Amino acid sequence: MPIPAKLLTRKDEITKDFLQLFEEHISALMSGQVQERYSASKFASLLFIAPGHLTNTIKLTTGKSPCDFMEERLLLEAQKMLQETNLSVAEIGYKFAYNDPTNFTKFFKGMAGITPLQYRKKVRLTA
Repeated sequence: MPIPAKLLTRKDEITKDFLQLFEEHISALMSGQVQERYSASKFASLLFIAPGHLTNTIKLTTGKSPCDFMEERLLLEAQKMLQETNLSVAEIGYKFAYNDPTNFTKFFKGMAGITPLQYRKKVRLTA
C-alpha cells in the first residue's frame, strides 16, 4: 500500500523547515548572536512538533539525524576556522558554544580523529 501524497508532502515540509532553521541557527552561532547550540528538542519546539517526530522525519528524508547535521557542520566550520584564522582553539570552541575548551577538543578529536591543534599543524604543513 503506497504512502498517501499528503504524508509525503508533510515530511518534505518538515525537512525543508528544519534545514532552513538549522542554517539560520548556524549563522547566528557563527556571528555570535546566540551562545547556545540548539538540540533536536529545541528545533522540534520551534517547528511545533514532537522531538521524536522531527528526528524520525529527518532520518527518513535525509538518512541523517538532526544531531548528525549539527556535528558535521560544526566540524566543517571548525576546520575552516583552524585553516583560515589564527583564533585559538578555545576561541573557536567558544564560537560554537563550548564553555570548556576541553569539551570542544574532545568533540573535534572524536569527529576528526585528531585534536584541533594537530589538525591546524597538519593543514599548515601541507599548504
